[in-house]
Amino acid sequence: MPESGHFFCSQFLIHNINIYTMNKYKTGPWLVLAAALLWAVDTPFRKFLTEGLTSTTIVFMEHIVIAFLVLPLLLPRLHELKKLGWKEWAAVAFIALGGSVLATIFFTESFRYTNPSVSILLQKIQPFIAIALAWLLLKEKLGKKFWLWAALGIFGAYLVSFPEFKVSGLSFAGGSRGVTYALLAAFLWGGSTVFGRLVLDKISFQLMTALRFLGALLFLFIAQIWIGTLPEISSATGKDWIYILIIAVLAGYISLLIYYKGLKSTKASVATISELAFPFAAVVVNWVFLDATLSLVQIAGGIILLLAVAKLSLVNREDIVTQSTKVYNEAS
Repeated sequence: MPESGHFFCSQFLIHNINIYTMNKYKTGPWLVLAAALLWAVDTPFRKFLTEGLTSTTIVFMEHIVIAFLVLPLLLPRLHELKKLGWKEWAAVAFIALGGSVLATIFFTESFRYTNPSVSILLQKIQPFIAIALAWLLLKEKLGKKFWLWAALGIFGAYLVSFPEFKVSGLSFAGGSRGVTYALLAAFLWGGSTVFGRLVLDKISFQLMTALRFLGALLFLFIAQIWIGTLPEISSATGKDWIYILIIAVLAGYISLLIYYKGLKSTKASVATISELAFPFAAVVVNWVFLDATLSLVQIAGGIILLLAVAKLSLVNREDIVTQSTKVYNEAS
């Protein structure tokens, strides 16, 4: 092909790649945010369930329900498993065991040893953990625009959690074990975002969702036997199972499907900021269903967070378009 023809052909392909990529990678962060909002709908149901069941039993029951929902996602996509190497399988194990099981247990246990405000405050380091791991493991480049809007998003999330600009009753006295548990939870949740992005480079978001829940169910079953709470399921009432079904479908199955679809086209460093929509949604749900207060500062924090996500979605799109164009030019 003549040079002029090759030039125009390459420019046409780059243009089409850019259009497709721009649309796809602009919506990714918003899908992650939508999933984070759904995570909060279980608050009033979970509060009721904890009055009669242990946390591990509740989570185990949720995963039993979700296992039946994800099987139709798994079976048609079994051929994708051959794409996974040992690194991806290790990442799946980290997500299932760490993100779905241990992080929840550590976070809950931290309340026994330290002020809950300390545990909540320490979860705000999740984005920094995810950003560091994304830079280290995924080689994501973090420009000035990213840091500007990421900082604003974290600030907005802080206002949502602590509208009085301070953490009331903050005390680390006698709570070193609680602080350790809270930090472990933050690391596991932050790491799960990065490792999820790693696996999604190889498989579909549907299969990733199925692997996470089925892997977590296996680990939870072992945990229930280990701590001797497996028989507790028999004490669950019909109302308990109805609430479990609501939590499993909305805050589990649907939310994680949306989450992994969004994460597949979103840099992990950007996704971790979108996930900060969860505390704002939790505050709103508590206000509607549990008569908790919702201040103007919290509303302002939520608006700031949404603005930051909007700007980061543009950063995400620009970075991916630039990278795609660079890869194509190098290949041609």
